[in-house]
Amino acid sequence: MDLEPAFIPTSPASPRRTRTRATLAGAVLCAAAQLATAQTPATSATSAHDGQHDFDFVIGRWNVHLRKLAHPLTGSSEWIEYEGTSVMTRIWDDRANMEEFKVTSLDKRLHIDAQTLRLYDPQAHQWNIYLAHAATGKLPMPPTVGSFKDGRGEFYDAEDYDGRTILVRYVWTQPTTRTARMEQSFSPDWGRTWEVNWICDLSPQA
Repeated sequence: MDLEPAFIPTSPASPRRTRTRATLAGAVLCAAAQLATAQTPATSATSAHDGQHDFDFVIGRWNVHLRKLAHPLTGSSEWIEYEGTSVMTRIWDDRANMEEFKVTSLDKRLHIDAQTLRLYDPQAHQWNIYLAHAATGKLPMPPTVGSFKDGRGEFYDAEDYDGRTILVRYVWTQPTTRTARMEQSFSPDWGRTWEVNWICDLSPQA
């Protein structure tokens, strides 16, 4: 869902988005990291937050309500709604977790099946989020990378979208003690502006 989410998966009708591997993409990702840290003082390695358990709040079985912007970065205001399930499990002694994400549009015409792997890097104090999408059968690289601060997780990568390099941001929050939300945004201008295109609300299954 990032689903992963880092995410986050695109539908079969939107095949133009791929993770870039170019040197320029690395520079873009660097800029995203600077944006994420510019508002807070630098933290020493010895006092850095140990975020290994920051995703614990999403472990479990969830009902999913997803709103997905049909045509990102075009000025479109058409949103598609989906319902489905998400199952998140711990692996490797809490050093990683996996998510199985399945949703169907309310009109039953569109489906999204995705598998997300989140790996914690204890040296960098960051999470690396990898998304495998069933429609393409691929595991895009590089991962979406980031961390949590004050209950808000921000994760960034650079991707090729419709012939141009953009920044992608995932934001994880916990609106209540029993719910979770993941939003994805695209930025076509190196992080100066962001357009939200994916709002995924999770509520616990009965």
